[in-house]
Amino acid sequence: MQNRLKQIWAAGRPALNGWLSIGNSFTAEIMAAQGYDSLTVDLQHGALDYSALLPMLQAMRGSGVVPLARVPWREPGIVMKALDAGAMGIICPMINSGAEAAEFVSYLRYPPLGQRSYGPTRAAVAHGGYGPAVNDQILALAMIETQAGVDNLEDIAATPGLDGLYIGPADLTLGTQNGRLPPGFDREEPEMVALIQRILAACKANGIRACLHCGTPAYAAKAIGWGFDLTTVSGDSRLLAGAAAASVRDWRQLTGAAPLAGTEQKGGY
Repeated sequence: MQNRLKQIWAAGRPALNGWLSIGNSFTAEIMAAQGYDSLTVDLQHGALDYSALLPMLQAMRGSGVVPLARVPWREPGIVMKALDAGAMGIICPMINSGAEAAEFVSYLRYPPLGQRSYGPTRAAVAHGGYGPAVNDQILALAMIETQAGVDNLEDIAATPGLDGLYIGPADLTLGTQNGRLPPGFDREEPEMVALIQRILAACKANGIRACLHCGTPAYAAKAIGWGFDLTTVSGDSRLLAGAAAASVRDWRQLTGAAPLAGTEQKGGY
């Protein structure tokens, strides 16, 4: 079993990751057919749980896309269940120290490299065999999102067995700017760009992968130019909302038919 993300990086190419927040296997199947290198099922903030994760991974299988999962927290039970369901990598939020990073990594590795329990219920079927050799193929990606995480950046990045750091700019901004800046993707503020590039530099110095969550392809391309190895561009819910809003707007402009008072678009992305 080979992790295609590792093969892409070994060939010197960057990777494109998609994001799944809607707990539906058909949505996952549609996204998997669009040409992403990997897709992440979001168990932290997505509208889904483990009972949705497994059929989503099943729906993605035929595309060849690398299945990842972001877990809700640094908790061994859900990390191991996501791996047993077939995820080939785990993104873990809110890693604040080298000790927490090491603990997270241990959940993904079978002994003697970690403390993962053996029982790959679906993974053994989906990946055509499964055992301790998979230690080398499962990706461990830690999120740097807090001031503590930034303060301990070098220790986290140097954690043995950690494959990369994943930056979520919204929480990184909330966690380091004391409310001075609103959360969001595609940061342009000099201090945030400098911080993102500092995390990138820590990855490069330790020989691990740098990953960034982006809102637009243009910003993602800029991040690849900086040296990021993987960028996530938007996600299913935002893409659906954006395409639907554009379709409605175009129809109303072309027909001149305004919505009834009180029914105008109120929210969305």
